[in-house]
Amino acid sequence: MRIARFTTGDDPMYGIVQPKDGQDMVYGITGDPLYTEIRPTGTIVPLQDVRLLAPVIPRSKVVCVGKNYAAHAAEMGDELPEQALFFLKPNTAVVGPGDPVVMPAYSEEVSLEAELAVVIKQMTKDVTPEQVADHVLGYTCANDLTARDAQRAENQWFRAKAFDTSCPIGPWIETDLDPASLAISSTVDGERAQQGSTADMVRSVAELIAEISSVVTLLPGDLVLTGTPAGVRTVPAGSTVDITIEGIGTLSNPIVRR
Repeated sequence: MRIARFTTGDDPMYGIVQPKDGQDMVYGITGDPLYTEIRPTGTIVPLQDVRLLAPVIPRSKVVCVGKNYAAHAAEMGDELPEQALFFLKPNTAVVGPGDPVVMPAYSEEVSLEAELAVVIKQMTKDVTPEQVADHVLGYTCANDLTARDAQRAENQWFRAKAFDTSCPIGPWIETDLDPASLAISSTVDGERAQQGSTADMVRSVAELIAEISSVVTLLPGDLVLTGTPAGVRTVPAGSTVDITIEGIGTLSNPIVRR
């Protein structure tokens, strides 16, 4: 099931994206899939006639994982960490499909990172890897945009990773998906940057969430970004970045400087 958050010009609402008669339609639903029972509203709109929004806005946090693909760690000149490397993005970093990514004024070197994002559906603390599936609502595409010059300049990654609009997600949440071996790629203006598979993760989705839950409590709507494959590159202002993950779809965002 594909759960989208969208607007037709009125207040945002949730819907289920399904094909009908050769085109994708959005079937409106009441409530919030994370917190309440959902029911159809009777609203049915062609997908092409709606504006898709970020499928979830975390009320708490975005937990990101660094260096979870060996080839990416190598291209950055780093060794694989002995334990998983975690950092946070605030919910103000999250934007949706088609929303502009605004390059921070202090950076001249912003790069893309295509990532599989996990959407948490219930409070998650001290779970085992075998219990993780019961705590996951679904998966979406994410772009962990990074100000590389700021990242190199200091040990803390706040300026590099947490700037507004640095975490586009979408186009929707796919609930019926096995994350073990999915093709993941990125392009800049149609030119291939990254091409990998989640099968190349050093630590699996279940292992990551179990380990994160031993550190912090994950809350409904929290996001976990699971790392990026090799091929990261800078993105100039005026370009468009596409993140594509098998079984989910494509997230597209323009890059701007203001």
